[in-house]
Amino acid sequence: MRSVQKIAYIFSIAFVALFLLACEETKKGPTDTMTSGSINIAVDETYRPIIEEQLKVFDSSFPETNIKSSFKSESDCIKDFLNDSARLILVTRQLSPDEAKFLEQKKVVATSLAIAKDAVAVILNNSSTDSVFSISQIKEILTGSYGKKYTVVFDNQGSSTLRYMLDSLIAGEKLGTNVFAAKSNDSVIDYVSKNPDAIGFVGVSYVSDFTDPEGLAFIKKVKVAEVFNEKLGKSYAPYQAYIAPNWYPLTRRLYYIHRETYPALGTGFANFLAKERGQLIFKQARLFPLRSDVIFREADLAP
Repeated sequence: MRSVQKIAYIFSIAFVALFLLACEETKKGPTDTMTSGSINIAVDETYRPIIEEQLKVFDSSFPETNIKSSFKSESDCIKDFLNDSARLILVTRQLSPDEAKFLEQKKVVATSLAIAKDAVAVILNNSSTDSVFSISQIKEILTGSYGKKYTVVFDNQGSSTLRYMLDSLIAGEKLGTNVFAAKSNDSVIDYVSKNPDAIGFVGVSYVSDFTDPEGLAFIKKVKVAEVFNEKLGKSYAPYQAYIAPNWYPLTRRLYYIHRETYPALGTGFANFLAKERGQLIFKQARLFPLRSDVIFREADLAP
C-alpha cells in the first residue's frame, strides 16, 4: 500500500513540476502585439527628428505600446540588429549577404522594405563663391585632390552619409586627410556656418526650412549647393521633386528591417511607417515617401 502511495506521490510531484514548467514557458512566449507591448529599436541618427515625430504620432494612436528607440550611427544599428539588441532598425541600406547569412545561421530571417527616399545635401559657408558641383568634383574633394582645399565634415565615422559617399562615389579609394567627423548633423551645419573653407554633407531634412509651405526653401545658416546631373546636363538642388526621379544625384533610400515572425509591435510600427500617416510625416520632413502616391504639378517660377 505504501508503495502505491509513494508512486502516486511521485506522479503528483511530477505533474506539478510539469505544470509550473508549462506556465513558465507560456510567460516566455510573445508579450507584444502590433498595437501593444514593449520593444527596442535602433535608428540611424540622421533621421532622429523624423522618427521621433513618427513615434510621437504612433504612441498617441496606440497608447499601450512602448517603443524604446536608440539613435546611433548606421553601423551600430546594424550591430544591434545582428546581436538581437534591436527588434527593428531604420537604416539606409539593406543587409549584406554576409549579414543575412549570419542571421540565417541563427534561424533568423529579416524582412525589409524601402519606405522613403532621402538626399545627401552638400552645404557650404554663406561666403563661399561655389554653388554647383559635379560628381567628379565631389570625388576630388573627398580624396583631397580638388584644386581648392576644402575642409570636409561628416557627422561621424560610422554614419550612413559617410558610408553612402564611400560606396557610391569613391569605392576602393581613400578619404583625404582633409576629411573630419563631427558629433552630429547639427554639428556639421554649425561648423560649416563658421568656417569659410568648409564643406559638409548632411541629410536634406536638416537644411530644409519648414516654415516655407512650398517646401522650396533651405535654412539661411548655410548655403545648399546644387549637384550637376551629367546624364541630364543640368544641376539640381535636393528638392523632393528632384529626389523622386533621382535627378538630384546624391539620392538614397531609407529602409526598415525587422526580425519578427509573428504580428508583433515591430511589424505594427513598420506598417505604420509604410502607410498613409507615416508616409505623410516623411513627406512633411522633405523626404520622398515611397509607399504613397504623390502628385507633382508644374509651377511657374517666373518673378
